[in-house]
Amino acid sequence: MPTVLILCTGNSCRSQMAEAIWKKNAPTWQVASAGSKPSGYVHPLAIQAMQQIDLPTDGLISKSVDQFVDQPIDLAITVCDNAANDCPVMPGVAQTLHWPFEDPADAQGTDEQKFKVFQKVRDQISDKISTYLKSI
Repeated sequence: MPTVLILCTGNSCRSQMAEAIWKKNAPTWQVASAGSKPSGYVHPLAIQAMQQIDLPTDGLISKSVDQFVDQPIDLAITVCDNAANDCPVMPGVAQTLHWPFEDPADAQGTDEQKFKVFQKVRDQISDKISTYLKSI
């Protein structure tokens, strides 16, 4: 079973959404996400954006990349520039990709306007994952 680790700084938005999307689209993969500086929570608007398209959100927690450093991983994907720069060297990673997405947690405006940013980023992540999975 191939493994993918999706990395972001806080592991509260983008990497969490990517983990859930990857699990749904590629059930034969072992999927995890983590943060270089985990926030300790999953953003409520990220949960709402996932639930809107029937992605499972039970049991989601913000995790540290440190717990994955010594594990063999087929693919590591950074979804933010900070994670690409801050993550430790992981000797067990066979391939690394960098897919930067804007941070929806930085969205400004009303709750509705912020949620639209989460939806947009979720859909961009979903498209990127779908394209990748079709290419392999």
